[in-house]
Amino acid sequence: MKVQVISNASDTHHAQFIGKVAIVIDVIRTSTTIISALEAGASSIVPVETIMEANTIKQEHDLLGGERFCKRISGFHLGNSPFEYRSDIVKGRRIILTTTNGTSAILRSTRAAELYVAGLVNAAACIDLARQSGKDIVILCAGSHDQFAIEDGFCAGYMIARLKEKLPAEQLKLDDLGYAMLALYKHNKSSMKELALKCLSGKRLAELGMQEDLAVCMEIDTLPVVPRYSKGELVIAHRTLTENN
Repeated sequence: MKVQVISNASDTHHAQFIGKVAIVIDVIRTSTTIISALEAGASSIVPVETIMEANTIKQEHDLLGGERFCKRISGFHLGNSPFEYRSDIVKGRRIILTTTNGTSAILRSTRAAELYVAGLVNAAACIDLARQSGKDIVILCAGSHDQFAIEDGFCAGYMIARLKEKLPAEQLKLDDLGYAMLALYKHNKSSMKELALKCLSGKRLAELGMQEDLAVCMEIDTLPVVPRYSKGELVIAHRTLTENN
């Protein structure tokens, strides 16, 4: 099994994904919000690039969610905080979502044979599901404003570490960036709080008083829900056991 890691969404091209399993990571905050919304009972999430597109495709019972530069978009029902997507608000509702980085990264990966969304909160469940496919894996770190985001790399490294535990060494082939993300994870796994406060996305949230969002985004394996992209929507993939598979 080959694993390729892409440092940010601007470094992608469609051919990288064909026939492979794609995993899109945007730890702070799009991935965590999507996972939280589906766990809370949202029927599906439609990722779109622009505010105009979100408004155009919205139907009567849909909710509009999203942000630009960490702030809720004017006129939208919800922003990009996992705490906003409570069951009493989103259960049974379709959500049209557009964010600064994460939704764009998802849409750049749609040529993949299978496409999943991962954050730290579901990392083990996601990589276990991807491994079971037997296909090569492309991990796309969404990044921030066309730059690498260290929290996404940390998550990629954690998932690679789990793959190494589950697969014989001769079956797993990493690219150079995959080895780098594995080293990043190993070096920082005992100091996650410090990492969260050092990364640019974490600093930005802290400056805006969103420390609770930052804390929940950095939790590991708290939500065993794996979003899967199908026919333009993100829905819950089959749940997997994260300890014994």
